[in-house]
Amino acid sequence: MLRPATPLQRLRGCGVAEGDSLRLDKFLWFARIVKTRVLAQQLAEEGRLRLAGRVLDRAHAPVRVGDVLSFALRGQVRVIRIEALPKRRGPPAEARALYSEVGQGPLTSEGSQD
Repeated sequence: MLRPATPLQRLRGCGVAEGDSLRLDKFLWFARIVKTRVLAQQLAEEGRLRLAGRVLDRAHAPVRVGDVLSFALRGQVRVIRIEALPKRRGPPAEARALYSEVGQGPLTSEGSQD
């Protein structure tokens, strides 16, 4: 009996690059975290993105599978782990499989989780 494919298994047939790196702005756009590459570039140039805790100020910084990105977007702090690198901007379901949320939960005013 065949089991249904996981999202990452489905992505492997859709041109996902493994073991490579990808520009940060392209990843954010391909993963549908931002609507345009220009917005992704602005986030980076304004120093609003962190890669493994280090502030990024350039949109062309390389990201790899396993990297952890943190940023504030639309009034919410998000921390994501990159699970796969795409070769194209696919549909939303495919894009959602490219990353996983880390440490979800509301933050207190001091910035720590309850």
